[in-house]
Amino acid sequence: MYGNAASLHPPDSARAPKPHAAVLASLFFREAVRALGRHKTRSALTTLGVTIGIAAVVLVVAIGKAGSERAQAALASLGENLVWVEAGARNVNGVRTGNLGSNTLTVEDAEAIRREVGLITRVSPQVDGHVQAVFGNRNWMTHYRAESPEYLAIRRWGVALGHAFSQDDVDHSAAKVLLGETVRQQLFGDANPVGEVVRLQNQLFEVIGVLAAKGQSGDFRDQDDWVFLPYTTAQKRFRARTETWLDDILCSAASPQAVDPAIGQIEALMRQRHHIEPGQDDDFNIRRPDEVLKAQVAASDTLAHLLISVAAVSLLVGGIGIMNVMLASVAQRTREIGLRMAVGARESAIRIQFLGEAVVLSLVGGVFGVALSLAGSAGFERTLGWAIAIPPSALGVAVVSAVSVGVTFGFYPAWRASRLDPIEALRHE
Repeated sequence: MYGNAASLHPPDSARAPKPHAAVLASLFFREAVRALGRHKTRSALTTLGVTIGIAAVVLVVAIGKAGSERAQAALASLGENLVWVEAGARNVNGVRTGNLGSNTLTVEDAEAIRREVGLITRVSPQVDGHVQAVFGNRNWMTHYRAESPEYLAIRRWGVALGHAFSQDDVDHSAAKVLLGETVRQQLFGDANPVGEVVRLQNQLFEVIGVLAAKGQSGDFRDQDDWVFLPYTTAQKRFRARTETWLDDILCSAASPQAVDPAIGQIEALMRQRHHIEPGQDDDFNIRRPDEVLKAQVAASDTLAHLLISVAAVSLLVGGIGIMNVMLASVAQRTREIGLRMAVGARESAIRIQFLGEAVVLSLVGGVFGVALSLAGSAGFERTLGWAIAIPPSALGVAVVSAVSVGVTFGFYPAWRASRLDPIEALRHE
């Protein structure tokens, strides 16, 4: 059976031409498959261990990448270098203390930030709350955000249909509204609502546009379940005419590096404007929403690395299985090894033969592992609701891992086989 393999390294006195490398590789591969085929069940079980290990590594890489991409997308959807000035104080643990000073944010504060904080490029006063939207016989309880036209630029939010409201609409408290995609679907289905009139808290508003869909935020809230209108309109129509305070002031810094200095300048300005003495609590708080999502990105990356390490353990177990099988194969084929060496096979030929069998085992496991990971990714997509694509880099990792496992754990059995004494091997029963 192994006559051809033995003749690959004939004695020096032989004058036969040396076979081409491709022929050698093909021959060793066929011989490895034949040898492994003698014990199909054992080989299949060994391959299964590598299959599970490779599938685990590839899936973990894919899921980790998908999770990181979702966190990065949520970070990008927050807005352009967002600084959020919010009414109400926070205690030292970051918890809101209630309505203390929650009516003290004003349009004048927003204008002062725009005028005096040079690191801030855009400012949008904000009024928000809950509202029932009605069109015909359909109604939907949603949220409203009343802003300035700069809000969409701050949040990097596009308009899919129609157009946004203008500064003139803000100045004249126009009864115009933009719909989020969820609200549009609930009230109009797939129809174009631009030009239609909806009721918000018994007030009539003209729909001038539909915002581009954004999906879920980092805290799994539906960002499309909102209606948007000029903040002056909300102050006059949804609140008492004497209540002109703001819920928030959204700002955009000139660059990511300018966010922290801008926060310090805004804090000093607001304390001065609100006559807050040293040692007294602020009646406002300033948030950086990107810090939470950046922490989520870092946590996602850390978890992905941890899971890859765990998956690598299963690959290690598969490699140990290969070593055990190859050692058993060397013990069972001792006489065969002795015979091959007696007729002229070199130690390198013996090593390559057994190393090739180990690599074939791991490569077959790698192929099945990739197939299993593709099937598993489809299952995780349905379960998690994420778009999980196996990156090409993960497939490359699978191939490299499979070959590495075969070479690493097959080397010792192959070396041991090549070091057998031919005479002792031939006497072996």
